[in-house]
Amino acid sequence: MKKKQISDYRIASDADSIRHSFLDNLYFVQARFPEVASHNDFYLALAWTVRDRLLSNWIETASTYYRQASRSVCYLSAEYLTGPHLHNAVLSLGVEPQIRHAMAGLGLDLDDITAQEPEPGLGNGGLGRLAACYLDSLATLQIPAIGYGIRYEFGIFEQVIRHGRQVELADMWLRSGNPWEIPRPEINFEVGFGGTTKHYTDESGRYRVRWQPQRHVKGVAYDTPIPGYRVPTVNLLRLWNAQACESFNLGAFNVGDYERAVEEKIASETISKVLYPNDEPMQGKRLRLEQEYFFCACTIQDILRLLLQQNGSLDLLPEKFAIQLNDTHPAIAVVELMRLLIDVHDMAWDEAWRLVRKTVSYTNHTLLPEALETWPVELISEVLPRHLEIIYEINRRLLEKVRTRSPDDDALLARISLIDERYGRNVRMAHLATVASQHINGVANLHSRLLRDRVLRDFHTLDPERFTNITNGVTPRRFMILANPALTSLINDTIGDAWTRDLERLQELEEWADNPGFQGAWREVKLGNKQALAQTIFKTSGIEVDPATLFDCQIKRIHEYKRQHLNILHIICRYLEMKRGLHTDAPARTLLFAGKSAPGYYTAKVIIELIHTVADTVNSDPDVSDKMRIAFLPNFNVSSAEKIYPAADLSQQISTAGMEASGTGNMKFALNGALTIGTLDGANIEIRQRVGKENFFLFGLTESEVANRRAGDYRPRERYLNDQQLRSVIDALADGLFSSGDSTRFRPLIDNLLQHDHFFVLEDFSAYRACQQQVDDTWNDPTKWIRASILNTARCGWFSSDRAIKEYCERIWRVSPVPIKQNTAT
Repeated sequence: MKKKQISDYRIASDADSIRHSFLDNLYFVQARFPEVASHNDFYLALAWTVRDRLLSNWIETASTYYRQASRSVCYLSAEYLTGPHLHNAVLSLGVEPQIRHAMAGLGLDLDDITAQEPEPGLGNGGLGRLAACYLDSLATLQIPAIGYGIRYEFGIFEQVIRHGRQVELADMWLRSGNPWEIPRPEINFEVGFGGTTKHYTDESGRYRVRWQPQRHVKGVAYDTPIPGYRVPTVNLLRLWNAQACESFNLGAFNVGDYERAVEEKIASETISKVLYPNDEPMQGKRLRLEQEYFFCACTIQDILRLLLQQNGSLDLLPEKFAIQLNDTHPAIAVVELMRLLIDVHDMAWDEAWRLVRKTVSYTNHTLLPEALETWPVELISEVLPRHLEIIYEINRRLLEKVRTRSPDDDALLARISLIDERYGRNVRMAHLATVASQHINGVANLHSRLLRDRVLRDFHTLDPERFTNITNGVTPRRFMILANPALTSLINDTIGDAWTRDLERLQELEEWADNPGFQGAWREVKLGNKQALAQTIFKTSGIEVDPATLFDCQIKRIHEYKRQHLNILHIICRYLEMKRGLHTDAPARTLLFAGKSAPGYYTAKVIIELIHTVADTVNSDPDVSDKMRIAFLPNFNVSSAEKIYPAADLSQQISTAGMEASGTGNMKFALNGALTIGTLDGANIEIRQRVGKENFFLFGLTESEVANRRAGDYRPRERYLNDQQLRSVIDALADGLFSSGDSTRFRPLIDNLLQHDHFFVLEDFSAYRACQQQVDDTWNDPTKWIRASILNTARCGWFSSDRAIKEYCERIWRVSPVPIKQNTAT
């Protein structure tokens, strides 16, 4: 009877029950009544109300997994950019109409309430967004899964623009409370650092090693429910919070040494304090290594705890869990798993290594040499002495195997070794992850080929069957249904709503691409989204833009290889030509930028400054301001992305070919009907193949051409001298036209382009300029543009994270869906 009453009261989905629950939580959790409640009180009360309904399904999901001893995916990622939880949970539960009705009855608006939610900034960009998409799809496809990561107290910084320059402020996303997490203080593990190792022979004559850490930190679990879309499955995101094993030294306090009384607490909590500390100084490198090991050590201990709790045998590890390393940040988990198996659980090396190799897989996300993680041997020796010994032993066995196959190839041994001896001695974490993994995958066809042919070529030669490709995907739930409700309604009215769970059903829109009525409705949806974004631009920057103009968007992390400066050089070129009376028939454009630079990335910060100085000049010039308006949206995150993607007409994906692993922003833009201007890089290649070359604006060097130029005698200054338009742009910039006459302001950027141009900005400028003319011509034919927009959406359903997760399940993880019984009020 009690269970029935709880179910009726806490999980019923009718409007009256939701209103009752909301008021109950407002009174007894927030201790407020409506007349004095703040906006945050209303948000928290509704969050508790929705969470109650999630937790009912969560408990049913967890108990089903436990009873069936299902094989589960353990997804290890240092980043998760989930976006706000409330509206996504409402969408997943299918109760939005009831909640809107319940809130309206109290004089409240659901959209106003959801806008109060702070966004968890637990990631830096695409890596964290992809991890969140994959958690969404795992739950939607009813795959048993746990996401593991770090509960950063301060997430990625809040970006503020002052005088055109990026300023970083602390991201205090927890300041108003987080109703979505459930602290699990009883799930905690000690994590050691430093100290020494003791080698000895036990009473059975076996060689053993005991690690004696110098200090310990406690990792405490915080759980967040991850709901599947319109299914009862609710999976788990478990984030680790660092705490001191002894938070307060009473003895030190009693003798007046107040700082020493809390120094252990401060030192321990620093580990999960902030996302990605600056790792330029050695102190920052140490903290980042400690972060990575901390979350991996807690995670591996938790996985073994769950295994022993359910089955009682470590031999069943590969049958019960599939561990996926999301890039190299969790690669040290391989060594920790070996340490626990051989040092703590007394397993023989060969058997332990067999279990690791059958359990772990690795996704590589980068081709950039500077992004392939390495750690100085000396640093690992100080922080993780036992782990370095295990790395050496893994490496010894690897080199022995290679030497047997190629006894006289010392160059091969040097290339494949886990220890890079070229610039000091550094541990190559990508090599460690590769040698320990059952499967290694890239995230787009080109990226995976370059992994096989270049970055991990020698490993591929040794074991080619372990390498595969799984092109990234994005969730349509957040980036179409949630972000673009008007388009969602139009599609539902036209082809039904089956596409929300099977995105390739969007192909059914193709037969409507030439229908004038449907084209008109599509145009109206896009215009409405652009009007909403125009309001956001005005609120955040004070810049007025015309929704009828072509919305030209480059939205991504600021980096030289992504080439925001190629875009801005073309804008300068167009501005100078307009001042000379050219481009009179060119369509008016709103040129939108958004993205953050890494705090220590000088050139990227200069690019942000350049965007703003050019915007100041162009926007204030009455000769061109009706043809060009430039805006930069600060503090780009998931919430702002949800406004930008539906409104974009043109998606700028102009990275140097061979540099972008995949991209997911390119998919989100295309799914929302934006046309792409881009190079043959990352998943652009696959997008172009699917949408049709006539619906994609292609320019620039190919990856092989880039490689040839880099290997040859590329002279960027000659490009400058031989291209009149390019020369006028560089000269105007050098003369201070966009910096109040200050000719030194952008001199370092100009010199870098003229002397090095590592990312071939000047080489691709002419082709980019010509391609932009094709954009103008297509936009001037509205029917042609709208048709291409419809076909981009219709043909991009393959880029669903559901498809990607199905491929992981079938080819790497070998896991199957586990249906969950719907838990309803009775």
